[in-house]
Amino acid sequence: MRVVRFSTGDAPAYAALDDDSTRLVALKGDPLFQAAEPSGEIFELDEVRLLSPVIPRSKVVAVAKNYHDHAAEMGGEVPATPNIFFKPNTSVIGPDDPIVLPPWTNEVHYEAELAVVIKTLCKDVKAADAASVIFGYTVANDVSARDAQRNDGQWARAKGFDTSCPLGPWITVDPALDPHHLEVTTTVNGEVVQSGNTRDMVRGVPELIEYISAAFTLLPGDVILTGTPAGVGEIVDGDRVECTIEKIGTLGNHVVRR
Repeated sequence: MRVVRFSTGDAPAYAALDDDSTRLVALKGDPLFQAAEPSGEIFELDEVRLLSPVIPRSKVVAVAKNYHDHAAEMGGEVPATPNIFFKPNTSVIGPDDPIVLPPWTNEVHYEAELAVVIKTLCKDVKAADAASVIFGYTVANDVSARDAQRNDGQWARAKGFDTSCPLGPWITVDPALDPHHLEVTTTVNGEVVQSGNTRDMVRGVPELIEYISAAFTLLPGDVILTGTPAGVGEIVDGDRVECTIEKIGTLGNHVVRR
C-alpha cells in the first residue's frame, strides 16, 4: 500500500493507493496519528496534486557519506561513526514543486536517497527493534549547495535552505519491503546521471535508527535520509531532476532560479 498526501484545491488530505492502481481512496485524518479509515471519497491520481507525503513535525535527520563510492567522489572516506545533520521541515517540498536555487550559491547538486518515515515516538531503539518504529519509505533528494558546504564550516545553510528537501511521491507501507536491495537512479533532463543500490549502504536502516535514536528522540513523521550513492552532480535553472527508487516510485522536480 502507498499513502498519498494530496490536494484538490482545498486543505491537504490523505489517501491510500494500492500498488499498480490510480484510484485514491481518501482517508479521514492523518494515518500517522489515527487508524486509516476511508472517508468515502474516491479520486483518480490525475485529478489531484500530489504534495510531500509528510511534513516532519520535528526534523529531518540525514546521514552523510553512507556509501563508500560517494565518500570517495567527495574526496574523503566513510566516517568511523555516522556523520549526521539536520534539514529543517521548511526545506521540505513535494513532487513537481520547484527547487529554487538561492542567490548566494552557484553550485547546487542533486542527491537521490532512500528516506525512512518514523511512525511513533521513540528513543534508544535497538537495531533489532527498528522495524517496529518505521511507518514506511519514500524518495528524497538531498539538494546541496556545494560551495556553501565547503565554505561555511558546517552544513546548515548548504543543506537546509528552503526547497532543499524534496520528498515523495508517496510513502510505501510494506512490511515485506527490504530497504537494502533497491535500485537508486537519478535523471536530469531524461539522462541517467546517478545509479546505485541501497545494498551498498555502509550502515543499514536498523543501525542508523539505533545510532540516531540514541542521541535524539524521534517523533511521528520524522524522516531519516540514509545517504546517496556515487554520481552526484550539478543542477541548474531549467533542469528537470527525477529521483527513482525501485519499488517505491519517482520524485520529480523542476529547478528554477528567481
